Amino acid sequence: MPKKGITSEEYRRWHSSRKMKDERKKRVQDRRKAEKEGKVSKGDGKELDHGRKHANAKLGSVKRIVTRKTNRSSQPKRKGKA
Repeated sequence: MPKKGITSEEYRRWHSSRKMKDERKKRVQDRRKAEKEGKVSKGDGKELDHGRKHANAKLGSVKRIVTRKTNRSSQPKRKGKA
């Protein structure tokens, strides 16, 4: 039996929730602060690594500025992927 996936309604509801909006707001503020300090600029291919490798890590604890490739490769492994 196929696994039930996330419906577009569930996706929309999650991304419009107060918790998700607050987290997104914090990430945007951190990026803007780094731009103001001259650490990153628009279109430079750099991202802020928030160091959230664990579910209980605090949002806003910016550890370092890394390239997009480095940040994507350091993501935790997902369950169910072969």
